[in-house]
Amino acid sequence: MMAMLDHIPLRGQLKFNEPMQRHTSWRVGGNVDRFYQPADIDDLVNFLRQVEPNEPLHWLGLGSNILVRDGGLRGTAIALFGVMDEMHLLSNGVVEVEAGVSCARLARYCAKHGLVGAEFFAGIPGTVGGALAMNAGAYGGETWPKVLSVETIDRYGQRHRRTPADFEISYRSVVNDREEWFVSSQFELAAGDSEASSQKIKQLLRQRAETQPLSLPSCGSVFRNPVNDHAARLIEASGLKGYRVGGASVSEQHANFIVNDSNAMASDIEQLIADVSDTVFVDHGVRLQPEVRVVGEVIEGPAHD
Repeated sequence: MMAMLDHIPLRGQLKFNEPMQRHTSWRVGGNVDRFYQPADIDDLVNFLRQVEPNEPLHWLGLGSNILVRDGGLRGTAIALFGVMDEMHLLSNGVVEVEAGVSCARLARYCAKHGLVGAEFFAGIPGTVGGALAMNAGAYGGETWPKVLSVETIDRYGQRHRRTPADFEISYRSVVNDREEWFVSSQFELAAGDSEASSQKIKQLLRQRAETQPLSLPSCGSVFRNPVNDHAARLIEASGLKGYRVGGASVSEQHANFIVNDSNAMASDIEQLIADVSDTVFVDHGVRLQPEVRVVGEVIEGPAHD
C-alpha cells in the first residue's frame, strides 16, 4: 500500500494482482497484491519512500530460489532483474555489479575483462542479489569470498554501504539482522588469462547441460548438501528419482532437482520437498535442509479441481 506523504511520480512499472508464476523459475504460484519493477536505483528509493511502513516486501531476481504458494503473496514484490543490471569495472580488479545482473552474465563480463575467479557464477541460475542473499555457490566456488563490499537499501529508501564483517556468512546462509536488501556489490578478483577463463565457463556450462534438467522448470538445487555428503546421492540412494506428487517429480537426470513437468501446483512441489526430506531421514538419518524459500498463502482444501 502506498503512503500519501510523497507524490513524486514513479518511473517503474506497478502492477496489481500479478501472477507470480510469470516470475518464478518453477512457473507456479498465486498472485501478489502489488508487483513493482523500478526503473533504476533512484526510482527504487522513491518507491520505498512511498510504501507504508508495515507493507510486506518480497524481493525477486530470477525467481529461482523461491516457491510461492498457490494462495499468492500479500504485500509487494519488488523485481530487480532486467532493470538494475549495470556493471562497472573499477580499479585493481574490482567490479561493481547491480543486484539485477544475472550470475551468468557476471561470469562472462569478468572473463572478458581478464579477471579470474568468477567462473563458477556461470553455474548459478539466479541474480547477483539472490546470490548475495544466500551465499550461492557452484562448482566449488561461493559468492561471499569474492565480496569486497555491498550496498543495501532499507524499507525507507535509505542506502547503506556494508562489508562482509557486517553479516554472519556460512554455507548457503547469510544472516542479516537489519531489514535491508542488497542492491549492488563490489567483487574483488585477480587478473588472469581471459581466454582460459572463457573456456572454463564454457566447460562448466557444458557440464551443467549434461547433468541438469535445464529444459524443464525447476529452481536449481532444492536441498543443501550435508556435511561431507551430497543431497543428490542420498536422494538417489533412497530410490526417489522419478518420484512424483501431482505435476511435479524428482528429476531422473539429477536427484537434487524437482521439476514441473506436468502443470504442477506449488502445493505439489512443497509436498514433494517434504516427502523427499522425510524419506531420506528415515533411510539415512540425515535431515536434508531446503535451499529454496517457501513463501505465501496456502489454499485450503484440494489444490486441484
